[in-house]
Amino acid sequence: MTTYNINLAEGILKVGFCAPAQNDQIVKDACARLDEMLASGELVGGELMRVNGPASLPVAMVLAHKLGHLYGAVACFDPKLAGYVVAIAHGGKYAVGDLIE
Repeated sequence: MTTYNINLAEGILKVGFCAPAQNDQIVKDACARLDEMLASGELVGGELMRVNGPASLPVAMVLAHKLGHLYGAVACFDPKLAGYVVAIAHGGKYAVGDLIE
């Protein structure tokens, strides 16, 4: 049983909680799922990855670490802004703080 869902759909990484658990288990499950997606070729890296869904701070750090090595920029959905805010940028097309609608 997994405690955290991660799925790639239409260029957006959809994330969210599943079975109730503590963060020590959730981060393990999130990391394992990302590793599984890498091994299968589902995550291949590129210019930008958008992330949408709830995450605790520890889970967000796992996502940021893994995705930050693969993508030039990583952006998270902000419902108040109705767009994705770039949180990681390695120089290039996007800068930290850019809003992508």
